[in-house]
Amino acid sequence: MARDTRKPPYLSILLGLSLVALSLWAQQTEAPEVRELRDRLEHVAYDLRFRLIQPFARQGGEPVVIVAIDEPSVEAEGSWPWPRAKLAELVARLSEAGAMVVGLDLAFPEPERNPARAVARDLEAAPGVDPSARVLATLSAAAPALDGDRTLAAVLAEEEAVLGYRLAPSGAGLGELGPALPVTGREDPAGTAIPRMEHHLGNASPLQEAATSGGFVSVFPDKDGVLRRYHLLLAQEDALYPSLALEMARLYLMAEEVRVATAPAGAERRVDHLSMAGLRIPTGRAGEVPVPYRGLRGSFPYLSATEVLSGDVPPERVEGRMVLIGATAPGPAEPQATPVETAFPRVEVHANVLRGLLEGAFPRSPSWAEGASLTFMVLAGLLLALALPFLRFWARWALTGALALVLVAGNLFLWAQWQWTVPVALPLALVVSLGLINVAPGLGSALPALLRLRTLGGRHDPVRRPGSTRRRAAEHQDLTVLFARFRGLTPLSETLPPSELQELVDELFTPMTREILAHHGTLDTYLGERILAFWGAPLEDPHHAGNAVRAALAMREEARRLEFQLQRKGLPDLEIGIGLHSGPVVVGGLGSTLRPAYTVLGEAVDLGERLEGLSGLYGASIVASDVAREGLEGEILFRRLDRIRVPGREDPLTIFEPLCPRAEASGLLLAEVERLEEALAAFWRREWAEAEERFSELLGASPEEPLYHLYLDRIQAIDPTEMPADWDGAYRPAAGEHARGC
Repeated sequence: MARDTRKPPYLSILLGLSLVALSLWAQQTEAPEVRELRDRLEHVAYDLRFRLIQPFARQGGEPVVIVAIDEPSVEAEGSWPWPRAKLAELVARLSEAGAMVVGLDLAFPEPERNPARAVARDLEAAPGVDPSARVLATLSAAAPALDGDRTLAAVLAEEEAVLGYRLAPSGAGLGELGPALPVTGREDPAGTAIPRMEHHLGNASPLQEAATSGGFVSVFPDKDGVLRRYHLLLAQEDALYPSLALEMARLYLMAEEVRVATAPAGAERRVDHLSMAGLRIPTGRAGEVPVPYRGLRGSFPYLSATEVLSGDVPPERVEGRMVLIGATAPGPAEPQATPVETAFPRVEVHANVLRGLLEGAFPRSPSWAEGASLTFMVLAGLLLALALPFLRFWARWALTGALALVLVAGNLFLWAQWQWTVPVALPLALVVSLGLINVAPGLGSALPALLRLRTLGGRHDPVRRPGSTRRRAAEHQDLTVLFARFRGLTPLSETLPPSELQELVDELFTPMTREILAHHGTLDTYLGERILAFWGAPLEDPHHAGNAVRAALAMREEARRLEFQLQRKGLPDLEIGIGLHSGPVVVGGLGSTLRPAYTVLGEAVDLGERLEGLSGLYGASIVASDVAREGLEGEILFRRLDRIRVPGREDPLTIFEPLCPRAEASGLLLAEVERLEEALAAFWRREWAEAEERFSELLGASPEEPLYHLYLDRIQAIDPTEMPADWDGAYRPAAGEHARGC
């Protein structure tokens, strides 16, 4: 081997040894920033393992079946939520077919409205109406037959059924939890690493009391939003509660209790493993297990709920199996980002864990994994750092490539053969880095210049092929446009130092952008304190309005979470305003020939911006047009805000505020929205006294609600003698009025 005499290798050797030392420190340190980066790299490697090889996708009989509330079921049986009598029929048919255990990835926190009792109450409360005793008796007699909770409870009492409920770190409780997990061999939950939950969304008492048991359906993704781990246990007060999968497995195995084995870990005790019915289940320190995904969605046997209800399912597809009932249709479903798929049904997450519990098959990191990784880094690092500077160019590439190949192939072999996960990200990064500093010594100085040139050259167009100089042609399309703005950010920019402002903007815009992309949106641009995004292009999206509204709701929740962080830093509240409108636009490569941009142009864009500006006027975080709302009423609860006139449109535009998924709306909220509709109807009928009375009642229940103050002010300002004959209630916002509330 000939030495390269043109340049002494000592600098390369010193740099290589320094890189080895730095990598070994990074692999072992617990410094938060380094650990977070290390975890992110390992998460990428973990996800790639699942995408390349599915070691849990074995053949044979499947003990778990999923009954899906899917799109065909919603089309055939009606929009969600279904009457509880229908769910009772679904559970009963599964039991008749021989299901061993039925688990519901659903929660029923409030009693279902009984139509007979509701009519009786309305008749008794109606002024000037004196219902006869016979009518009231008839309604009273009909009430039990129309009691959906009673019907469902009767079915649950006869079956091995596990009801789902939710647990969360903070908030108030609603509904009843299932029974605590019967455990032995554990410490007080307060002294263990098991997460403690303060909030619960349980089930109506008659339903939970009738069911055999309950299990939480809450899942907790990693910081990057990907669900890799599944908590089997969570604590509330002084009790432990099981997940839906753990409780179904316990009932299926007829285990009377679960043993929780713990071990010391500093100031607290970590969970080592669970055991029940002869099965030993190793867990992480907090009682969590890696989800053993067997493949893409649909890897388990699926039955459509409407097929079960119609009796079209052969009993042998259910007999002797555990059945999970959950939603997969857009709207009621809560898809999760996973290593195998970005939108994975949560009910199938439970199925994967349930199957893993029965088979004892989970990904795991052996006790020697960390030591093996460090040993490889030392040996491979020293070899490359000391040998590469003395090798010819091609030999440097060959040795680097060979070590990288051995590392990756060995890691995948351990994964495929025994489902072992051994740290690979930093060892691979070390091998590649040592190769690069020896084969491309000039790359370190050239790369920053290339990146700077790339930045100056214009924005990346994600729909243009690499190497293409042709702009994407502009075209007319129906899209949904979203404008979001953090009100008060611009004035704050005049007082904060640039570095703190940059950190604040990153903290605000990163989660907003993440939600836009997670809901299949296209990010257009950041402009000062505003964000512009749209749905439906460049990829067609028949549900662009629904995805945009769901993204807006998620952005609002992120903004509420950020409020607490800003308060801790002593910064003022920055309220978010979001405008949504659907309509025809021109989309494509618009701009100059020197710097084209993939963007949108048209009236719908301007209207989305106007609606965002009006959010402060109505005290609403989100303002959506009636066009964006169309077709979503059954899935999402909206409240009507106003009719407005905007320049360029003859007809008034009705605007709404999306509040929450309808299935999660409380009875109080539904009643308030209904009363608001009645108040607005009276206002638009010019029945001022009735409108004032109804808005005053609403204000009495919600004294801080700006919308009710707004309409009462309008009523006070109205002079009926000057009211035009063609007045239709449409409001024309004055110039600059949208700034109110900023």
